[in-house]
Amino acid sequence: MAVSTGGGEDEVMSTINITPFTDVLLVLLIIFIILASVTKEPKLPDAYNKEKVQPSQIVVIIDEHDHIQIGSNTVTIADAKGAFAQLQDATDHRFKSVIIKANPRTSYGVILQLMDAAKSVNLTDFGLANHVQGTPGGISQ
Repeated sequence: MAVSTGGGEDEVMSTINITPFTDVLLVLLIIFIILASVTKEPKLPDAYNKEKVQPSQIVVIIDEHDHIQIGSNTVTIADAKGAFAQLQDATDHRFKSVIIKANPRTSYGVILQLMDAAKSVNLTDFGLANHVQGTPGGISQ
């Protein structure tokens, strides 16, 4: 009786095919890119401070559409530096602080540009107004 071991025609595969693995990784990458562009910015938490902001004559209000009101004047971001300079001249440069009251939906970049415009006319202290717990909706300190 003769026993056969299968002959010499069977070859051992010595390479690994990584094409399916690469396809899966590219699909996952595309899914993450799409999800990153669709997701919204997280809601910032409410701040609770125990100290009240020092009073200032210079108050900036920014609404949800990024409309800026400095004092009693509505200005654009390009005109903010001039508005701050005008307020500084009107108050004989007594104040160094600005209180910024911004809607939570306001763009963070607009707030930074306003702070930069204020710093350029030597307004260096900033207070961010927030809702005081236990008060009606519009009053902030």
